[in-house]
Amino acid sequence: MASFKYVAADYNGNIKKGKVKAYNKDIAKIRLRESGLKIERIEEIKESIWSKDIHIGSPVKHREFVIFLQQFGALLKAGLTIVESLNILREQTSSKMLKETLYYVEIDMRQGSSLTNALKKHPHIFSSMFVNMIHSGETSGTLEETTNKLAEYYSKQQQTRQKVKSTFAYPVTVAIVAIGVVIFLMLYVVPQFVDMFTQFDAELPVITQFVLSISHLLQNYWLLMILVTIAIMLVVISLYQKEEIRRKLDYYLLKTPGFGKLALQSNIASMTRTLSSLLYNHVPIIEALNLTEQTIRNRELRETLKKARTSLKQGSTLSEPFKEHWAYPYLVTQMIEVGEKTNSLDEMLDQVASFYENDVDTATEQLKSLLEPLLIISLSLIVGTIVLAIVIPMFEIFNQI
Repeated sequence: MASFKYVAADYNGNIKKGKVKAYNKDIAKIRLRESGLKIERIEEIKESIWSKDIHIGSPVKHREFVIFLQQFGALLKAGLTIVESLNILREQTSSKMLKETLYYVEIDMRQGSSLTNALKKHPHIFSSMFVNMIHSGETSGTLEETTNKLAEYYSKQQQTRQKVKSTFAYPVTVAIVAIGVVIFLMLYVVPQFVDMFTQFDAELPVITQFVLSISHLLQNYWLLMILVTIAIMLVVISLYQKEEIRRKLDYYLLKTPGFGKLALQSNIASMTRTLSSLLYNHVPIIEALNLTEQTIRNRELRETLKKARTSLKQGSTLSEPFKEHWAYPYLVTQMIEVGEKTNSLDEMLDQVASFYENDVDTATEQLKSLLEPLLIISLSLIVGTIVLAIVIPMFEIFNQI
C-alpha cells in the first residue's frame, strides 16, 4: 500500500493539501473524488524511515476487533452480502486502521476477489490463523458461524492475557514507585543530614555509613550508572534476540516456582483454544498445528507442536510428543489421546482450554494475594532502613547536647 500527497479543491473552491493511502494512484483518485474533492495534483510519496508507519503492538484494539467479528456475524445472519456487511462495518467502526483496511478489502471484493484473498493482503491486521479460519468458513458456506467462533476465540484469548498482565502490572508499578522514592531520598533528603553529622563529629553507626555511601555514589556517579544501566539493557535485548537463549529462558521460566505454573497454564489455555478453534473450522490438522505454533510465545512448548507435526507425518499419534514432554500435565495428554481415539479432538481441546482458562483466573488471584504483602514489606524495609540510618545518629547527637 502506497501513500500519495495531493492538492485538491472542495465544493467551495477552497484548496486542500494532504495525504491519502491506496494501492495505486487510480484508487487514490477515486477515494478523493468520493470525499468531494477535485484533484489538481497528486503524486506518490517515496517510502522512507520517516514516512513509513510504525505500529507498536496491535494496530487494532482487541475489543474493537471482537466487536467487528460479532457484528459481521450478525449482519451475515440477517441476510446481507459480505460486501454490504463490510461497507456497514467500515462506516461505523471507531478504529481508523480497521476502517481503512476494510475499505481496501471491500474494493478487492468488488473487483472479484474472494474474502480470503482480500484479507491476506493485510497481515498486520488479519493473522494467518484468522485468514485460514475465514477460508474454511467461506469454502464450506459457514462464514457466519465462523465469525462468531472467531469472536468467541479472540474474546477468551484476551481475557486470559489480561488476567496475566494485570497480575504483573501491580508489582511492576510498586517497584517503579519504590525505586523513585529511594532515589529521591538518597539524592535530596539524606545529603541534608551529612553536614550536620560532620559538624557534630558524631560516630556514625554501620547502617548510616552504608546509606551515606550509597547516597554519595548516586550523587557523584549518577550519569555513569545510567549509562551502565542502558548498556546492560542493550546487551540483554541483544541476547534475547537469539533463538537458543530465548528457548533456555522460556525453559527456566516454566521451572520458576509460582510464575512457572502460571506461564504453563496460560500457554496451555492459549494453545488448546487455538487448536480447538482451527479443528472445529475444518482446518487440516497439520496446518492447524503450524498455525497454533505461531501463536504460542513459549519456545519450549512451541517445540512440542513441531514434534507433533513430525509425529503425524510419520504415521504416529498426536498425543505421543505431549506425553514425552515433562511440562504437560497428565490431564492434557489424556484428553488429547481420548480425542484422537473418539474423533472428537476439537471438543476435548475445548474442554481443556476452558479448564485452564479458569485455572489461570484462580492462579492470578492467588499470586496477587501473595505478591501484595511481599511488596509492601519489601518497600517498608527499604524506606525503613533509610529512615533508621538518619534517626539513630540524630538521637546520639541530641544525647551529646
